[in-house]
Parts: sequence; structure tokens; C-alpha cells
Amino acid sequence: MTTLLGAHVSIAGGLHKSFNRGIKIGCEALQIFVKNASRWNAKPLTNDAVTLFQEAHGKHPMPLVAHSAYLINLCAVNAETHSKSRLALADELERCTLLGVPGLVLHPGAHMEEGEEKGIEAIARSLDAVFATNPNLSTKVLLENTAGQGTVLGYRFEQIGRILELVDESERLGVCFDSCHAFAAGYDLRNEQGYESVWEDFDEQIGLNRLEAVHLNDSKFPLGLRKDRHATIGGGEIGLEFFRQLIADERFTGIPMLLETPLDDDGEGHRRDLETLRSLHN
Repeated sequence: MTTLLGAHVSIAGGLHKSFNRGIKIGCEALQIFVKNASRWNAKPLTNDAVTLFQEAHGKHPMPLVAHSAYLINLCAVNAETHSKSRLALADELERCTLLGVPGLVLHPGAHMEEGEEKGIEAIARSLDAVFATNPNLSTKVLLENTAGQGTVLGYRFEQIGRILELVDESERLGVCFDSCHAFAAGYDLRNEQGYESVWEDFDEQIGLNRLEAVHLNDSKFPLGLRKDRHATIGGGEIGLEFFRQLIADERFTGIPMLLETPLDDDGEGHRRDLETLRSLHN
């Protein structure tokens, strides 16, 4: 199997501890937060923290992706939130660069009833501003497709494509595809025809060359309800066939595919989901 399967893992007790957690459940790739995802501010990374992380990565070399804080909204109408969002994104990109994490997954933002095109333009301007004031940060921003709940943008591939088109330094952008979000937004992934159609649309609107990470999540809700509720692999409305096709698709060789599925009471949910995925390839 050439697919790199992994999961989002906890950084409790130190960023470096994420590697052992991932190894224990069978990860070949990791997604982490680089700070508390529910707060604006965090203490600066210490040299010791960076060293411990890099040493752990050296012992367990595997692809890494970070996920940005949930508070960030690059098209926020509130001026304070807008400013904090830009600063928070820059801070997380700096942390990722120090740690050697090449991609930071970002939900594009919510337009807060200002209109989709206006929101898309605001996101692009915010990304331009962050990139212009931080020219030496090597980590890419990976725009994630969303479920489209409320006024959240990025639920149509053309919206992400439009952001890529508007941003001046678009080479500093990539894309993360989330299967639950796509299904919730109305992309039917459940059969071979739907599978091919989704990726044809993705390629036309965004470009397959932009894909740098995948979130593997089933959906608790039926197609097109624009509700973001993840389910275990095969335990939701998408079913197993999409995941069977995806992990066998040679176009995505080397791209980290990461679980964000619910954890069971025993904490073994990700291990079981990884086992399920690997069984589909046998």
C-alpha cells in the first residue's frame, strides 16, 4: 500500500509526545495542533520544545500536517476578530516553520451574512496581508473544503478555486480535502460514478496538483444537509466504497490521509478505523 494513513493526535504534555501516540495506533502520518486550538494566544515555543519535537520526528520520520485554531476567521466582519485572525494565522505559520511542519490546514472563514463573493475577497486580502508581512515562513496554508454550515465558505470547490485565483502568492497555498465536508456539501461520494465526478470537478475548479492532505471522515448526516458531524469509517452515510477507491487511487500516492473520526470511550477508535482502512486494500 502506497497510501500514507494517519490521524489527528493529541499534543497533551508536549508537542513531541504526538509521535509516540501516533505510532501506538498505527499512524504513517500525523496531524496535530501547534497550540491550543480554542484560544487566541499561546506562550512562544521554547528552544527545548522545538528540539524535543525535531528529535522525536527524527526517530519517527513521517509526513506532518498541522490544523489551525478554530477561532480564525479571515473574513470576519468584526474588526477585532479580523485582526486577531490574521495575527493568529501568522503565529501558527511561524510555529509550523520552526517545527518543520510543511502544511497548516485552515478553514477559509465565514462571511457573516456579508455575501459569499465579498467574503471570498476578504479571505484573499487577509492571506495576501499575512504572506506579505511574513515572507520567510516556509509552511503552506492548506485551505480545507467545508460542510457549508451557516455562512461558512469553502463548501464548493469553485470557492476555494476563486481564493487561489485571487491570492497574489498562491504558490504558498495548497488544499486539504475532507470527505465528510464534501458529502455534507452535496458531493455524492458513494459510488464509482460519484467518485470520479467529484475528482473531475476538484481538478477543474482547484487542480489535483494542489491537493496536499486528505481528511478521512464518514458523515453522520445524509447527503447535502451541510451539517459537519464526523462518523467512524463505514459507520456513517458515505459507507466503505469511497474509502476503498480513495486509498487505492495511485494519483494520491504519498499524500497524507488523516482520520478525524470520533474517539470511542476506550480511546481506540482511530486504531480501529486505521485497521478498517487497511483491510479495504487487501
